[in-house]
Amino acid sequence: MIVYACPGQGSQTPGFLSPWLELDGVAEQLAAYSEAAQVDLIAHGTESDADTIRDTRIAQPLIVAASLVAGRALLERSGRQPDGIAGHSVGELAALVGSGVISAADAMRLVGIRGRAMADAAAQEATGMSAVLGGDEDAVLARLAELGLTPANYNGGGQIVAAGALDSLAALAAEPLRGTRVIALQVAGAFHTSYMASAVAALRDAVRGVDAADPNITLWTNRDGSVVTDGATALDYLVDQVSSPVRWDLCMASFADAGITGLIELTPAGALTGLAKRGLRGVPTVAVKTPEDLDAAVALLNGEAA
Repeated sequence: MIVYACPGQGSQTPGFLSPWLELDGVAEQLAAYSEAAQVDLIAHGTESDADTIRDTRIAQPLIVAASLVAGRALLERSGRQPDGIAGHSVGELAALVGSGVISAADAMRLVGIRGRAMADAAAQEATGMSAVLGGDEDAVLARLAELGLTPANYNGGGQIVAAGALDSLAALAAEPLRGTRVIALQVAGAFHTSYMASAVAALRDAVRGVDAADPNITLWTNRDGSVVTDGATALDYLVDQVSSPVRWDLCMASFADAGITGLIELTPAGALTGLAKRGLRGVPTVAVKTPEDLDAAVALLNGEAA
């Protein structure tokens, strides 16, 4: 079983879309996505600096668009779909497209709204996120509760992302638990927590009237790592996920239970294959960062890779 993983964050660096624009049809694809998301993806993916493309309003559409571009390129080269798909955080929008639940145009419209709404919600209070690496999970969770922080991402492989007030995050970093490292993340606010309530409401309004088909391949949800077989339910979970924890640890456990034989992370890749090396030991992975990685991904997809 080959699974596609659609990132919620990755190695998006200035100019990271430039090599993709050399492929036939990608400029037209990105132009259409730009119109749907109300973000100039070509300009931001080729010319904007690092600070600009970290802006939530821009980062989220860029990430989803890049995954869709890579996914289409893989389909064109291989002639086949993966056996299953999942997305981390905003990557769930790309996963819904990859599984046939919603159209690419709807996904790009929704991610534009999601990015703007989450940026607006983050601006209401000074909050942030920090990755906690290592340590005993129960002890980490107890410490977060003590500080009034929320475990926003259970990423597996010994990584939990804490979210909440900046002073609480500072206290966590100042006195880390034994055996842990705390790394502040460059994000606008406490995503996947109750701080995002207004963004949930905005996205729920936006999905009304969106046609949702049932998935045509296996689709896992960040909600609890379970398989979703109903398109309308998948869309509901996507909305709720904005203010609830990402359970990528449970997604990886479900991949393993399903007998995964390879994982391909779509652009901008790197974060999820890194987690897989710890959470899915021994499973071959390919991170599709540029078109140069497509051949290796196709080989894995077609069962030709070691």
